[in-house]
Amino acid sequence: MKKGTFDNSAFFSALDAHRSAKNLTWKQVAENSGVSASTLTRIAQGKRPDVDSLAALVSWSGLNADDYVRDGGHSNQKPETLAVISTYLRADPNLSAEGAVALEEVIKATYARIRKK
Repeated sequence: MKKGTFDNSAFFSALDAHRSAKNLTWKQVAENSGVSASTLTRIAQGKRPDVDSLAALVSWSGLNADDYVRDGGHSNQKPETLAVISTYLRADPNLSAEGAVALEEVIKATYARIRKK
């Protein structure tokens, strides 16, 4: 079974281009993004970032993490409807975390009951 992979080299190259365009040092990137300098060094050495560091760097830089995921032959895959709904509910600033979970549970139960077999 093929699996998706993260193209760390391409991500780091884009991150470096962003850093350079902003005339920042790597120390400043660490301070501004909230990612430790040692994590940035590990990424530069080819190690993949942990998910929280990746999220912080993507948020700081405006890069799209999806652009660095190589799909392993699954390019025709569409996300499941419930996965998309869950993502939107949890990202909705008008909902508390508990509210998003409650809505998600209701939607999942309803979807399971009425979906086509």
